[in-house]
Amino acid sequence: MKAFMAQLRGSIMATLVLAAVCCGIYPLVVYGLGQALFADKANGSLIIDSKGAIRGSALIGQNFTAAKYFHPRPSSAGNNGYDPASSSGSNLGPTSQKLHDIIATNIASYRSDNGLAASAPVPADAVTASASGLDQHISVENALLQAPRVAKERGLKADDVKALIAAFTDAPDLGFLGDAGVNVLRLNLALDGVK
Repeated sequence: MKAFMAQLRGSIMATLVLAAVCCGIYPLVVYGLGQALFADKANGSLIIDSKGAIRGSALIGQNFTAAKYFHPRPSSAGNNGYDPASSSGSNLGPTSQKLHDIIATNIASYRSDNGLAASAPVPADAVTASASGLDQHISVENALLQAPRVAKERGLKADDVKALIAAFTDAPDLGFLGDAGVNVLRLNLALDGVK
């Protein structure tokens, strides 16, 4: 019985120590380091306007549909897209007729919205959803094709809109991983600030 009690006491003490370390000390240290070293990222990379209102996250796309805004890539996350609680792709494969029909519809809409010829090439990111359904970036090519529409709707010069695109283009990670991308939310918020 003595041996059993010693083992039980040791097991209980090990559980309490591990619980204190893993459920208390470690999370507090990680939280503290995150707040001290990466406060913006640790708090969701929130975009706050001049009035202190949260406009969104630089990491999660939003669905802009008005002609005066740059449109993001399509999203299949949630019923209306860009739902962070339903982050996912469509799970439709390359042989899916449904996927083919969705892309054909998206191509026709993109060409119509942006005044492109019926045979004009369309960037893939303009008509296909990302794997998460929350991608906040579009390609530079996609943004430049939308620029004339946005400039016309806002009464701005096309060169001014292109300058904003350049200002809100993020370079590839580490300078060489992936492609440059335009953060749609930041770009649209900047457009709203242009007089």
